[in-house]
Amino acid sequence: MDHFDKKDVIQAILIADNNVENFKPLSDNDSTALIPLVNVSMLDYALEALNRSGIEEVFVFASLHLQSVRDYIKKGIASLSSWSVNMKVTVIGGEGCRCFGDAMRELDSKALIRGNFVILGADTITNTDFRPIFEQHKKIAKYDKGAAATLIFKEAENHLRTGNEIMIAVDVQNNRLHHHQRLRLNGKEKDFEIPLEVFMNNSQVALYHNLIDPQMAIGSPSMLSLFSDNFDFETRDDFVKGILINEEILDSRIYVSLLPREQYARKVNNWLTYQIVSNDIISRWSYPLVPDMGVVGLKQQYIFLKNNIYRSPESNMSKVTLRENVVAGAGSFVGSGSTLGSSVLGKNVKIGQNCRLVNAFILDDAVVEDNCVLEFCVVGAKAKVGCKSKLTEGCVVGNGCVLPANTTLSSAIVTAEVTDDDEECGDIKKLSDKAFIITHSDRNVVNSEDEDDDEVLQEGNIVPKMMKLPISYEESDYCSSSDEDESRACSPMPDDTNIFLSEVVDSLSRGFQEKSNPDFLILEINSSRYAYNMSLKEVNFYVVKAIFSLPNIKECNGNVLADINAVFKQLGPVMSNYIKSEDAMLDCLKALEDIYDENPKVREKISQIVHFLYDKDFVSEEAILAWHEELDVEQHESLRKSLQKLIEWLQQSSEEEDDDDDEEESD
Repeated sequence: MDHFDKKDVIQAILIADNNVENFKPLSDNDSTALIPLVNVSMLDYALEALNRSGIEEVFVFASLHLQSVRDYIKKGIASLSSWSVNMKVTVIGGEGCRCFGDAMRELDSKALIRGNFVILGADTITNTDFRPIFEQHKKIAKYDKGAAATLIFKEAENHLRTGNEIMIAVDVQNNRLHHHQRLRLNGKEKDFEIPLEVFMNNSQVALYHNLIDPQMAIGSPSMLSLFSDNFDFETRDDFVKGILINEEILDSRIYVSLLPREQYARKVNNWLTYQIVSNDIISRWSYPLVPDMGVVGLKQQYIFLKNNIYRSPESNMSKVTLRENVVAGAGSFVGSGSTLGSSVLGKNVKIGQNCRLVNAFILDDAVVEDNCVLEFCVVGAKAKVGCKSKLTEGCVVGNGCVLPANTTLSSAIVTAEVTDDDEECGDIKKLSDKAFIITHSDRNVVNSEDEDDDEVLQEGNIVPKMMKLPISYEESDYCSSSDEDESRACSPMPDDTNIFLSEVVDSLSRGFQEKSNPDFLILEINSSRYAYNMSLKEVNFYVVKAIFSLPNIKECNGNVLADINAVFKQLGPVMSNYIKSEDAMLDCLKALEDIYDENPKVREKISQIVHFLYDKDFVSEEAILAWHEELDVEQHESLRKSLQKLIEWLQQSSEEEDDDDDEEESD
């Protein structure tokens, strides 16, 4: 591995114990840096990222749970974790530190930093190579002695607000930062206020409102002293705003570096980003920081299977349905009849029979009994969920909790023990001797959209929770037009996506004509997928689009339904390979939206085509109803009208089934 110049030992600072309130109740027992993310602590990801960039000395700063972090680092060094081989890691802390600014002042007082340094949170997940950014900062500091820091940002992957999104104004000529604004967590800004002098004093200014702030930077030695000299700098945003407002007085400036598209960086600052980053890691966007690469140990811990399934050789599951994006740790057991999708099982987790887990994150030694439904939730270490329980919509069950049978919870925070802070700040409901629902009244207030407050995470102290994520197939995440839907409709697909789609169409067209084995076609599609780095959602979408783009359907002169039936007789197994889960079915129906706009024959028979897919079990009743619900009333007025009779029939059929079930129960 290449290192920086050996004359200077390149140092880095990791700040632990971030966003403690956002990760309750797990943060009550341990440092947030040690919370497992896809069965690896967030601290390990950060250390390994620094190790891969050739950093040689790291200071981990912790205030809460300081001894716990120290013990963890000692254990990692003793067990020869991969990051411990080439790096010296030291844990330091100050008990009086209550914010980021206090940590920086404490570090400055210890005089441990000897030059430029890398700084990031221990909850930042990244595969960034810091070396070129570090060298860039050194060059900037040579001609600008007041360069305090180079902030590192990443283009957003979607428009979902998580608290990490920002808008900035940058001098195009030298990447100097002139304006910085954190975006609202709830709702979109109607406008941005940027000082006029930013445009008056600079010939070329670039505005970015599609950036994620992963809280990474290259700092100069003066950065620490600026915190020591300005006690009102409590957060990194305070530091940035203070420098921008008082550049001349402080004689300091800030520069910006944007990460290339192939590099990943995201801060895990709440349960929503925990869900997003977990799925990104499983989908391999953070490569090489992925489960089967052994992020911590130097040995293979998982077998990597298709559909992003990672199974430990020591896991035990038979007659189990694994949809996609599933990680099963060593010693985990899943009972027969259970279904898992987009979920993570820690070590020695026990899942009973006939359970359904979707976006469920089960930590080490937890037990989920039979016939449970867990969706968009976290179950802490050594917790137990009683049989026939249902946890949904962002539930978090703390370590050691015991939920009784038939428990139904939504958006609940459950802890095994009640602290003094819980008694003072919230309402408490007892479920069992080791399960208490804590409702913090100060987290239920949401500011109106008219309130002008730039501090996102102060908006009513709202903590984003896990949820079903919107599906987006835009060309990019940046739309300069104020009319987002119109811009999306006019934007062409990226080159790689065009190439991938054309290759899939070619493969399926040839396979249909030659009556090829569907397994061979699936291999070809998967090869193209990895060649163009396509996500599973994109593959689902474009495989369906490719099938309906075959000449037999696209250029149909007769009965389009008959032609579709002929195509599916040959290529149905290919579609079945990808369209398995509820999310995949939505991908399929989303693709039909495009086909509806492009093919008049399909447009005329869209209701019958959807009914055909339903009859052949490619899409479920629930998926069709959910898709119809998401269709925009104005934009998709014609499509909704065409589907109206089918939707009414499905709803009537569903109601009749419910009535039959009620009659059986009454008998």
